[in-house]
Amino acid sequence: QAQILGSIRRIIQNRSLIIRVTDKGNNFYIGSAVEFEQKATKFFSDTNAFIELSCNPFNEILDKVIQLLNTLRGKDLIRKWQYEQMMPDRTTCELAHLYFNPKTHKDGIPVRPIESTIHASTTKISKFFDKILRPIFDAKCKDTTIIDGASLITELSKYNKKGLLKSTTLFCTFDIRNLYTMLPQEETLDTHMKFLHVHGYRKVKGISIDTIKKLASIILKDNVFAYGKKIYKQTTGGAMG
Repeated sequence: QAQILGSIRRIIQNRSLIIRVTDKGNNFYIGSAVEFEQKATKFFSDTNAFIELSCNPFNEILDKVIQLLNTLRGKDLIRKWQYEQMMPDRTTCELAHLYFNPKTHKDGIPVRPIESTIHASTTKISKFFDKILRPIFDAKCKDTTIIDGASLITELSKYNKKGLLKSTTLFCTFDIRNLYTMLPQEETLDTHMKFLHVHGYRKVKGISIDTIKKLASIILKDNVFAYGKKIYKQTTGGAMG
């Protein structure tokens, strides 16, 4: 096995190839490393959602996150257990990095960006928010959310029983390209707050909407990652994956 692996590595290097796990598939993509990098470059130019930084702001962002949490805790705007769950560990934190998975199920095999933020400074805040806010979204939007094919069939059946499904009914399908890099950050935050307000929430788990916005803002607006030998900051949208 070691000899086979070594042989594969030599072939990849000699022919300038890459091997990547495919998007939405359980197989591998083997292709030209130069062509794959061109696809990545096209993604950056098409989305125009990132700016290249001249220095690594990792320590600055980490300090900013810690300072915000300390300030909120000092003013008793978050509880002790919430503070502890969101506080990043300086010894394990690291800069996020970007990689691409090829979409072999689409024409031209475009690439899907995945940001690995497992140990990023804001990840614990993000995970905490997912835990307390996602159940609210799921509960309030369950009647208008389609999650998979079976869900779609169930909803169509309900639609039909109401007598609304007719021979003249039209169906439309569409695909949104690069959704995560199209969402304006400030508008996203405002929509988030408006959603909570409309559904009668002034606080969630004792945290005010204003405090939630401050914490959500640092997740969105301080999203920095490495790709290749460069460091980028996302200026539109949020991390994908």
